[in-house]
Amino acid sequence: MEIVKIPKMNKEEYDAMIKEGCLSRIAFRGEKYPYIAPFLYVFDGTFLYFLSTKYGRKNDLFKKNPYVSVEIDKYAPDLSCYTFVTMQGYLVQEEDGINKKIIRKKFVEMIRDKKLSQNILAALGHEPSEPLEAIVSEERSNIWKLTGVVDIVALKNL
Repeated sequence: MEIVKIPKMNKEEYDAMIKEGCLSRIAFRGEKYPYIAPFLYVFDGTFLYFLSTKYGRKNDLFKKNPYVSVEIDKYAPDLSCYTFVTMQGYLVQEEDGINKKIIRKKFVEMIRDKKLSQNILAALGHEPSEPLEAIVSEERSNIWKLTGVVDIVALKNL
C-alpha cells in the first residue's frame, strides 16, 4: 500500500489563504517545551504583523529568543477541506511611529471587515466596551513583524 502525500500549495495559493484569514498560532521556544499562543494578524502582501499584549509569557519568551514558528490554517467543520501553512522566522518589534499607526489601522479594518466580536479587544489589552479606534490611539499592545522566514510549508487537501 502506498502512502498518499498531501499536495503542496503554490505561493499564490498560500498568499491568498493568508490574506483571507486573521488568526494564527505562534510557537515560541520555551525553557523545556515550546509555548504556543493564538494571535490575530494582518498581512500586507509581504509581511505578517501581530498585536501582542505587553504582558505575559509570550513577551518574556520573545525577549529571550525571537525565533518562532507561525501556523495558519483554514478548514471546513467536517475537515472535508483543509489548508495550512507554517513559516519559520523571527519576530521584530515595530518601533517606527508612522508604521505602527498604519498597522494598527489595518487591524481595526480587519476586525470590522471580518465582523469580529468586540470581545477580541480583551486579547489586545482593551475593554470590549471601548471603541475599536482605541487600538490606534492607545498603544496598549506591541506590534511584531515576522521576518527572516527560512522555511514555508503550505499544504492542502486532495
